[in-house]
Amino acid sequence: MTEQQKLELIVKSLDSKRGEDIQVIRIADLTILADYFVIVNGTSNTHARTLADEVEFQLSQHGIEPDRREADTSNTWIILDYDDILVHVFYKETRNFYELEGVWADGEQIDISSLITKESGDEN
Repeated sequence: MTEQQKLELIVKSLDSKRGEDIQVIRIADLTILADYFVIVNGTSNTHARTLADEVEFQLSQHGIEPDRREADTSNTWIILDYDDILVHVFYKETRNFYELEGVWADGEQIDISSLITKESGDEN
């Protein structure tokens, strides 16, 4: 599976579980940590855990397991490390506190609009 296919699967997995404000930032030219950050928030710590679990499940169906999964004890932030892609799943207030988009503002925002389904109410 290519890096691009992995990114698409991650975004679609998060979207399928109604992850909020999904962002993909290309950081390859800025750091050796990863090539991409995927950032999303859930509406509760349970929702955040569900989002992370869905990404892990979908990628595991393709034989891809995270190198590492880190989380705080209350699941207000979860990081899935897929080597070239770091998935940051937050509870909304925790995301606002860490504000990774601001820290990595020099990164390239990737347009993922074609991967996101329309909100209910926009359907038809």
